[in-house]
Amino acid sequence: RHVADFQLSIASITEDSSSDCLAQDLQLRAQKLAEKLKCDAVVSEISTGPGTVNFTINRELLAKTVLQQVLKDGSEYGIKSELFSTVPIQKAVIEFSSPNIAKKFHIGHLRSTIIGNFIANLKVALGHEVTRVNYLGDWGMQFGLLGVGFQQFGNKEKLKSSPLQHLFEVYVQINKAEDENTKKLAKDFFRKMEQHDEQTLALWKQFRGFSIEEYTRIYKRLGVHFDEYSGESFYQEKSQEVLKMLEDKGLLQKTIEGTGVVDLSEKKDLSLFSTVMRSDGTSLYITRQVNLAAAIDRMSKHSCDTMIYVTDKTQSTHFQHLFQILKLMGYDWAERCQHVSFGLVQGMKTRRGEVIFLEDVLDEVRSRMLQNMASAKTTKELEDPTETAEKVGLAALIIQDFRGLLSSDYQFSWDRALQSRGDTGVFLQYTHARLHSLEQMHGNEQLSDVNVACLQEPDAISVLQHLLRYDEVLYRSSQDLQPKHIVSYLLTL
Repeated sequence: RHVADFQLSIASITEDSSSDCLAQDLQLRAQKLAEKLKCDAVVSEISTGPGTVNFTINRELLAKTVLQQVLKDGSEYGIKSELFSTVPIQKAVIEFSSPNIAKKFHIGHLRSTIIGNFIANLKVALGHEVTRVNYLGDWGMQFGLLGVGFQQFGNKEKLKSSPLQHLFEVYVQINKAEDENTKKLAKDFFRKMEQHDEQTLALWKQFRGFSIEEYTRIYKRLGVHFDEYSGESFYQEKSQEVLKMLEDKGLLQKTIEGTGVVDLSEKKDLSLFSTVMRSDGTSLYITRQVNLAAAIDRMSKHSCDTMIYVTDKTQSTHFQHLFQILKLMGYDWAERCQHVSFGLVQGMKTRRGEVIFLEDVLDEVRSRMLQNMASAKTTKELEDPTETAEKVGLAALIIQDFRGLLSSDYQFSWDRALQSRGDTGVFLQYTHARLHSLEQMHGNEQLSDVNVACLQEPDAISVLQHLLRYDEVLYRSSQDLQPKHIVSYLLTL
C-alpha cells in the first residue's frame, strides 16, 4: 500500500488533551470523521490509520499541476511561490572572504568565500538587492614589517608576477630576523604610513593593488565577484571620529592603565566590557578591523535593510560586542545586522603540505579530479578536460562543505569529497550532465500537451512530490541562511 500524502492527527483536534484519551477511542473518532468526509476532484482516497485520517491526492492532478508549474516558471520555479509573497524585498550588504594581504589565505577564507557567495546568490535569486563586500586586512603593524622586508629582500618582478606568494616569502624571511633593530625599523615604517609619507604609502599601494588583481583572478575561478573592495586602511581617520563619538555619548571609559573601554554589562559594573583603544591611543581591532567605523559608514552609504558578516565562529563574541556598541550609540539598525558564523575545517593538506593559498587548493582539486577522470571508464572524450575537472572539483568542495550545519567543524577528506558515487558534488554534476544529454537527445522544446497518465508509477510520483517541496526548501534556506537544506534536497532529487 502506498503512503498517504497528508495526514490529520485526531489528538491534535480533540478538546480534552488528557492522556486518558485511549488509543482505541482515537481510532473510533478517526473512523467516524472519515465516514463524514467525501472524496472530490483533488482528494482521491480517504482512509484511517492509528488515530489519524489519511488523504491521498489525485495522482493525475498532481502530475499535471507540478509539470505545468515547472514548464511555466522555468528557472524561476519555486522562487515565484506564494511562500515568498509576504517576504519584503530588501537591500543587503554581505561582507565575506576578507583575507589579509600578504598573509596566508587559509581554508577559513575559502569557507567564508563560498558561504558568503551562496547567501548573496540566494538573496539575488529571490529578488533582493545585494552588495558584496570584501573587507581586506590591509593595514597595521605587519605592513611595517613587510615594508622593511621588501626593502631588504624584495623583487619588483616577482611582486608583479605573483604578489601573494612573493609577499608571503618576504614576510617569512623578515620574521626570521626578529631582532630589535628590525622591530624598530618596522615601527618607523608603519608610523610613516600613518603619517601619510608618500614613499612608504606608494609601496603599500603597490602591495595592495597587485594583491587585489591576483585575488580577482582567483575569485573568478571560484565564480565569485565583489562589488566593492574595502579594507581597514579606509577607516584610519574615521576610527578616530568613532572614538570621539563614543566619548561625546559618555560611552568611553578609561581604565587605570589608560586603555579605552565600553561597558556592556547589564548593571553597568564593567563585568562585561569591550576594549576599543590601546593605552598609547592607537585604534584597536574592534574600532578599526571589523570596525564600527566601517559599519556606520556602510550603513549611511548603502542605507541597507540588513548587513551580514560571514566569518568563523571564533569571532562570535567580537560581533556581539560590535552590535551592542552600535546599539548603545543609538543606531537602531544594529538589530538588523547579522553574523553568520561557521566552524573550522581540519585536515586540509595539499600534496605539497599545509594549505597556504586558495590557489593551491584549486590547483589540487583540479589535478586530483583530472586523475580520477582519466582512470574512470565512463569518461567521455572532452574538448577541455582541465576546465571540466576544475568545475566538477569545485562542486565537490562546495557540496562537502555545505552538507552539514555551517557552525559545525568538519574533517576534510579529498577522497571522500571527490568520490563519484554517493552523496557528493561529483555525483550531482554527473547526474546533471546525464539529464542534459537526455534533453539533447530527445529535444527539449516546450511541451504543451503532456500525457500525465504515463507518470503514475511510484517512482514518478515520488519525484513529482519532491519537486513540489522545492519552494519550502528555498524558504527555509532563506530564513536561516543554511545551504544544507538545498544540498540535501538536491541529493535526494
